[in-house]
Amino acid sequence: MDFNDSPEEAAFRAEARAWLAAHAPAHELPAGAKMPDTEEADRGRAWMRELYAGGWSGLTFPQALGGRGLSGIEAVIFAEEEGKYHLPKGPFTSIGTGMALPVIAKHGNDEQRARFIEATLKGDITWCQLFSEPAAGSDLAGLRTKAVRADDSSGDWIVNGQKVWSSWAHLTDWGILVVRTDPTVPKHKGLTFFVVDTKTPGIETRPIRQISGASEFNETFLTDVRIPDANRLGAEGEGWACCMTVLMGERLGSGAHRSGVEPLLDFAAVTPDGHGGTMLDDRSIRQQFAEALAEEQGERFFQARLRTMVSKGENPGALAGMVKLAYASRYQKTNGLALELRGLAGIAPEADDTQTGEVQYDYIYSTVMRIAGGADEVLRNQIAERVLGMPGEVRMDKDVPFEKLKG
Repeated sequence: MDFNDSPEEAAFRAEARAWLAAHAPAHELPAGAKMPDTEEADRGRAWMRELYAGGWSGLTFPQALGGRGLSGIEAVIFAEEEGKYHLPKGPFTSIGTGMALPVIAKHGNDEQRARFIEATLKGDITWCQLFSEPAAGSDLAGLRTKAVRADDSSGDWIVNGQKVWSSWAHLTDWGILVVRTDPTVPKHKGLTFFVVDTKTPGIETRPIRQISGASEFNETFLTDVRIPDANRLGAEGEGWACCMTVLMGERLGSGAHRSGVEPLLDFAAVTPDGHGGTMLDDRSIRQQFAEALAEEQGERFFQARLRTMVSKGENPGALAGMVKLAYASRYQKTNGLALELRGLAGIAPEADDTQTGEVQYDYIYSTVMRIAGGADEVLRNQIAERVLGMPGEVRMDKDVPFEKLKG
């Protein structure tokens, strides 16, 4: 693709930049501050409402559903400009716009699209992802949460099981949920996809205390949860196709549009090296910066290429995993470099050094990204087999009914 803006794209970028300059600063998160998750959630909703009111939410969705009916290129441009600000755009908001809405738009019916898309774009509905399980993380198709038809004439489903690593489930309104409805077929074929109100009786969320001190992840327990059949997306047994739509959106959106290297360059440029110069006078540090910046730019351009494919109706498939794989590795290395530049202060910062405290948090959190959205090893297998055409791993469970599997 051509990475230079066309005249129309340049005009759109100027419009987006001007609107953001007028509205984004009031919503930026304070530097170095780790606020309560309830406050961050409130800020996320407020920014979603600001975007919607300004006509910048759901750019690629039809106007009838609250969007603007634009192409993927405009969405990339706006994301690039929006990424220049430190806005509350974490999982609390991105799960809805980046995961729930794409699957509802593609696999839902007209009533579901009308019910959920515009309300989510407005910030009136927020979402969590109920996918991973204690025994089925990277092997999502091995999930054991099951749904059976209610023993009455309602057509409802009764769900029992446990999900884990459910980001923001304790604060969000709805969840996207995949369950097993047919154990007599191979594991990828017996899954069905639902949307579920997280206030439904029988749903319990328990925040998980993390090494970073935060608790946005949850265990989610579902005990005799009754879900109307009207909340099913797609046909029975079509759950795996729905999951792939969600995961492609998650992986395409994994790369951060906000540069992680440029702030480090600014920091190094004003930090003395102890020899009368700055850290940028050190050739080895400049080399590390050059490598990090090249990786960041390469990933950004590759992500733009894949989003262009999507805007043309093409399916990137396993190529989307390359974005997430590259981002997770780069994010961890960049945060590691940020700590190294601070020397001993990176290990034990002063109490009032909130900036270094934030870098510490980001470095600890970066380990999560090597697992969330697909572990590195799983993504490498997918890329090797589906992109490079290498022989697949031997699978003993292929074509075996799920109920016959051991474990």
